[in-house]
Amino acid sequence: MSPVSLLLNVLWIVLGGAWMAFGWLVAAVIMAITIVGIPWARAAFNIAAYTLFPFGSRAVSRAAYTGQEDVGTGPLGVIGNIIWLVLAGWWLALAHVVTAVVLAVTIVGIPFAWAHLKLAGIALWPIGKVIVPA
Repeated sequence: MSPVSLLLNVLWIVLGGAWMAFGWLVAAVIMAITIVGIPWARAAFNIAAYTLFPFGSRAVSRAAYTGQEDVGTGPLGVIGNIIWLVLAGWWLALAHVVTAVVLAVTIVGIPFAWAHLKLAGIALWPIGKVIVPA
């Protein structure tokens, strides 16, 4: 991780990243407890780590990254994402948007607000994504 990414990640944790990562962890634990939700829990744990340290990484489609379709990027992934959206995605996205609006009020918070908006999009459709270095 570059020094700039490290500095941005430390500021990110202080300015809302820690509580949003906690929200992702809560969603992952709830999904894991249900047993049926384990596929969603795995995606939520991965994105919780990404939410904690978003600078220096990015989320891309697993199909685009590997060059081949799999269960999470095909029709079952779409169904899984729709279920995720109804159960947990909308409130995680809403929390990211609210945090982004609060941060966007300040000039210093604008880059962090933009990162929260990107994470809100991922919160709506996380299955089939992989986190890779930027």
